[in-house]
Amino acid sequence: MVRTIASGAALGTALIFAAPAAAQLSETADGLELQTATDTVAIRFCGPNLVHVVARPKDRAESGLARPWVRKPCAAVKPRVSRAEASGDGAGAQAPGAAGAAAAAPPVFAEAGGVKLQISEANGNIVFIAPDGTKLLGEVGNDPRQYRTAAAEPGLLDVELLFHPILRQGIYGLGQHQSGLMNYQGSVVELAQSNTDIAIPFMVSTAGYGLFWNSAAASRFDNRFPTELKISAEGSDGIDYYFAYGPDMDRLVGTYRDLTGQAPLFPRWAYGLFQSMDHYADAKQLEGAVALNRDAGAPMDVIVQDWRWWQRMGDKDFKTAEYPDVPAMLKRLADRNVHTMISIWPLLSTSSRQYAETRAAGQLVPGTQLYDPTSKQAADRYWQSLAGPLLEQGWDAFWLDGSEPELHLPTMARTDRTIQQRRLAIGPGAFYSNYFPFAHTANVHDRWRQTRDDKRVFILSRSSFAGVQAHGAASWSGDIANAFPTFEKQIAGGLNFALSGMPYWTTDIGGYYLGVLDSPPKGPDTRAPAFQELYTRWFQYGVFNPLFRTHGKRSNGENGIASYGPMQPTLLAFDRLRYRLLPYIYSLAWQVTAADGTIMRPLVMDWRTDENVWNIADQFLFGPAMLVNPITKEGARTRTLYLPKAGWTDFWTGERLSGSRWINADAPIERIPLYVRDGSILPLGAAVEHAGQDPFGPTELRVYRGADGAFTLYEDAGDGMGYTRGERSTVPIRWDEAAATLTIGARQGLWKGSPKRRDFRVIFVTPGQGVGIDAGSGGQMVDYRGAQIVVKP
Repeated sequence: MVRTIASGAALGTALIFAAPAAAQLSETADGLELQTATDTVAIRFCGPNLVHVVARPKDRAESGLARPWVRKPCAAVKPRVSRAEASGDGAGAQAPGAAGAAAAAPPVFAEAGGVKLQISEANGNIVFIAPDGTKLLGEVGNDPRQYRTAAAEPGLLDVELLFHPILRQGIYGLGQHQSGLMNYQGSVVELAQSNTDIAIPFMVSTAGYGLFWNSAAASRFDNRFPTELKISAEGSDGIDYYFAYGPDMDRLVGTYRDLTGQAPLFPRWAYGLFQSMDHYADAKQLEGAVALNRDAGAPMDVIVQDWRWWQRMGDKDFKTAEYPDVPAMLKRLADRNVHTMISIWPLLSTSSRQYAETRAAGQLVPGTQLYDPTSKQAADRYWQSLAGPLLEQGWDAFWLDGSEPELHLPTMARTDRTIQQRRLAIGPGAFYSNYFPFAHTANVHDRWRQTRDDKRVFILSRSSFAGVQAHGAASWSGDIANAFPTFEKQIAGGLNFALSGMPYWTTDIGGYYLGVLDSPPKGPDTRAPAFQELYTRWFQYGVFNPLFRTHGKRSNGENGIASYGPMQPTLLAFDRLRYRLLPYIYSLAWQVTAADGTIMRPLVMDWRTDENVWNIADQFLFGPAMLVNPITKEGARTRTLYLPKAGWTDFWTGERLSGSRWINADAPIERIPLYVRDGSILPLGAAVEHAGQDPFGPTELRVYRGADGAFTLYEDAGDGMGYTRGERSTVPIRWDEAAATLTIGARQGLWKGSPKRRDFRVIFVTPGQGVGIDAGSGGQMVDYRGAQIVVKP
């Protein structure tokens, strides 16, 4: 039996352990089982390069608690098992501390054609080894797995797993956080949901591996000491994790999405500009914000109705004086080719009908005004009372605000770990502490999909968790301050969110608060020169986010592009650039759905072995082609940046530059440094007012010579679920540098509404030719009718 010994280290909880003794490894029907003096460890190969490890204290039964975020069960592959010779070649060496004859026992090796495991029968440690023999990550010490009675829930366990990591590596992912760090090596990351802080328990390393901590409990990744990576959770049923080997980071992201769900394609309009502010107080203001942009010639696609539209929070009823005829308002906006998103919360006003019904049914999260999203009955009521009627009324998207969840309003002070000590219908809150945004977004997504086939799901959720990407949900970085240092931190947060396997993310362009200590917090004046500069720099960066969204408090109640005085021409130019890039962006979005793509790419994704990029937190690729270098310092008109190994062309001038070096780039307020990688094929559409305007119209193909390249142009109806049934087409485009030929391949796939022909203007970029937002004249016109065409310079 497992001995339970009191331990002061856990503040009165019990540490469950026994003195180390020889472990016993045995083969099972679907893998391996390791029995130690303290625990039982099940090891399963889910493929050549994916291993699932589950450990719990010896003689402790399985909890039966569900992990709904893992959608694909492990299809176990029988591993090949061998034992090392007990020679002096070092193969049998164990972690420091192993004693006597046990330390000399040769390890057992297991593999299924890829990553290899070294398993110690002396102390039960597991070491993960790359196919080339490089040790990647290994449990360390005589008791690497520890279990204590959970402080938050006595029926559960506080667990800890100790690894010895590679010393020269970069560590990334783990959600979105506000430290401003890109590389988490040498630091601590808390995984506990809070406003501005999102917990995703997936990390990746430049060494080529990823680790998915299969827990929704509040957790911690601690690498303060270089030789230790300590992972812990508060309120689990044991230790459960997946180890993946890539080594490419795109492959690791693909493995994560294969486990937790693929990301569906958003409607085409969702890749345009979201115009938003806290908050439009009535229908007149909402429509006025649209008119402000349209009259200024600013392309936009979505207007957002933030909170306080309701009579009672949680019910569907609008304030009648402020919104006298909502369907008529929505029709007027649709007639202007504007889509609409509306804010709804999981928090219910005590005066609302939904609160009364949910409380009477016992389906609130105990001690709160939150509906319990893990209760099917409460979720059905939430849809029938609120979300469903709004969708039928004509709203196009839902903003699920406060989804950490936030416990009370109007404060940010009660958003941290709000579920941890409360019980949900699915089980103990400690076990499901980070799970709320998964259940909440799933409820809305699943019922929407059951109801409508003509509208793709689009959800913006303030928080997220593993698997939320499969719910048609994106996230943003929460209620942040209006300041250059805050802006700079968002870039690293978004890049690590992408490396967590989450493809869609954005920020409040311009920030949300001006003074967070004010009561209530207020916003800046859009006419203030200092804020105009901040907003412009943030807007320039926002163009290259997967989603393009402006939001925030404004003291003068204005937030349209025409509200920023002398910055208006620059804002209009960058807004136009976003819309010209829509053929590129929508094609990248298809790659997210079809091939586990990542739109906003940290440099370590493409150059993970170049240590120069490991700590770069303010540069990234937008798709495979464009190197984006935001300006995050007030008053800066130049910046130092790194050009990774490749040939590069200045987007603005056409100047060619070599890579693997640092440069100082000009950055006048009118632009940020942008470079395009050699071999890129960049499709740009015509200048349009909205994403649905002539989506198959004249398209400019900019070809950046210097290396071979390829791009797949994606086409579909722009909305509806037909694309999932094959109603789509692709046009493969390839540049052969040696042969100096561009091949626009035969269209693959047909659907009702497929363009019978397209006009392409091919421009081979040179200094002054095919540069900037508007390329001007020149190039070769191609009348494309679906058959292959070859173009030469």
